[in-house]
Amino acid sequence: MNFLDIPSGSGLADGIGGLQGVLQQVYDTMMVHSGELSNVGQGIAAFASIWFIGVRVWKQIAQVEPVDVYSLLRPFVIGYMIMLWPVFLAVINGVMEPTVIGSNAMVKDSNQAVATLLEQKEEILRQSNDWQMYVGPAGSGDLDKWEALSGEADSGVFSGLSNRVKFEMAKVSYNMRNSVKVWMSEALQVLFESAALCINVVRTFFLVVLSIFGPLAFAFSLFDVLRHSLENWLAKYLNVFLWLPVANIFGSIIGQIQQEMIKLDIAQVKASGQTVFGPTDTAYLIFLVMAIAGYFTVPGIANYIVRAGSSGLGYMWSSMGQRMVIQSVKKSVDHV
Repeated sequence: MNFLDIPSGSGLADGIGGLQGVLQQVYDTMMVHSGELSNVGQGIAAFASIWFIGVRVWKQIAQVEPVDVYSLLRPFVIGYMIMLWPVFLAVINGVMEPTVIGSNAMVKDSNQAVATLLEQKEEILRQSNDWQMYVGPAGSGDLDKWEALSGEADSGVFSGLSNRVKFEMAKVSYNMRNSVKVWMSEALQVLFESAALCINVVRTFFLVVLSIFGPLAFAFSLFDVLRHSLENWLAKYLNVFLWLPVANIFGSIIGQIQQEMIKLDIAQVKASGQTVFGPTDTAYLIFLVMAIAGYFTVPGIANYIVRAGSSGLGYMWSSMGQRMVIQSVKKSVDHV
């Protein structure tokens, strides 16, 4: 196997990235069950509405005040929301969906640009003398071309065998030197896509739980001691929903960095005919490590947009991601 047989920017990493669509199907399937607790919510809301209206009417009568009918409309509005819960969820998702569509377009454009640059790099690499000597169209190299370009022409009885050994050693060395960074890049790319998928899995789980138990949160909000449960539910749902757009924007930024790194690699291929591991590739791998850690800061960034408190698993992941990024930067600075 030569280094061009190793997938770069595709293969397993792309397969992991393709699982993002499966999560959307899982969410759509689970939304069928989002209304199953609406009957329970309606029962709680009915009892809470009697309590809500009774306490306020009795208080105003006792204080010889006119009854404020407007403030008594809250139980009826919340009750209708619970009765039409799937419709209410569809409205929220419909309003927020453009953020996902727009950020997905950014990621697709970035990925397409990276794929185009990789194709350009491979085409330039195939035109180099080194590739034609050590790989060639058949994948086994070209001994005659190597002898012509290296000056090791056949000039003796045993020179043919000697040249064959030298050629095979040079071919192995070429493939090994060019394969190192391809393997490392692919391994980190898999981890990078896995981190993005992990964030989306947790996001889908949170959205499903919030959607299913939403009617209960709305019903409990009619009790004075739990009146903020409605606002908290809405803030948390919007916050978690924004994880995917934020992650897409982050992935688009990393894609831009990949493009610049590939351009530097193309310049190296044009200059030397090879794509060996060097300082530029070290910086590229450091960026990928930081990107893996950076994905865990997505919940914290989404909290800047819609604040939903600073507790829970999302905050823990965000704090862990921030620590990982800081440690990666420190190690990079120390290495330099």
